[in-house]
Amino acid sequence: MTERNPPAATAFHYAGHGPNASTGVAICHGFTGSPLSMLPWAEYLASQGFAVTVPLLPGHGTSWQDLATTRWQDWYEAFEGSYLELAATTETCFVAGLSMGGAVVLRLASIHDVPGVVLVNPGLSFYDRRVKYVGALKYIMRTTEPIVEDDAAPVLTEDGDYSKTPLKAVHELKKLFRSATRGLPHVKAPTLVFKSTVDGVIPPSSVDTIRKHIDATRLKVVTLPHSGHVATLDVDAPTIFEESETFFRQHAHHRVASESS
Repeated sequence: MTERNPPAATAFHYAGHGPNASTGVAICHGFTGSPLSMLPWAEYLASQGFAVTVPLLPGHGTSWQDLATTRWQDWYEAFEGSYLELAATTETCFVAGLSMGGAVVLRLASIHDVPGVVLVNPGLSFYDRRVKYVGALKYIMRTTEPIVEDDAAPVLTEDGDYSKTPLKAVHELKKLFRSATRGLPHVKAPTLVFKSTVDGVIPPSSVDTIRKHIDATRLKVVTLPHSGHVATLDVDAPTIFEESETFFRQHAHHRVASESS
């Protein structure tokens, strides 16, 4: 039996069908990741009829050397462009993101009138205190070792060579987190957050920051007790898929009802 190579990182787009065809969901992957980590979620939503797009962000899906040449604005603008394309062909278009992707979609939601936001282990802060000095450290150390979780979910896909993490990109990530945090008071959309109990990549302070700025009447936080950081590929993934589907259906209906009244 010939062993198949893992699928390569690339953007994914699904046309909607059935009753949910007019509802879009733009999903953003995380730092050094790719749409492959979002694929099971995207495929689930597509199977329910939603129109789904998952762009591959610049510097991702290839190598850490490519990542080092990009800015946070490049990541944000690539996702925003994908969102706007989907929004132009659907009646309502939600945004969702994992980790760094959570920061990207929060910044977008602070600028665009989205009907709802879904976040999985969203990143707005770091565990490593050395990040405070990364603007200077990047000139001394070109790279650092990537964060590896104990008992991480198996990734059976090919995301490219990210055996090292360029500090220049970490500095860009820090600036993205700062920009997303500053925009939080302008996020008016209902927001659903999934947070793993044990997340070795993003500290709980990120969700604490979201709680401070998004009104409790518009915010729901769901705990994922059995998953690590990339929860979309872990044990609690079905909870993410099913609860986000319910959220999208509910708020798409509310948006259509309010616009027709």
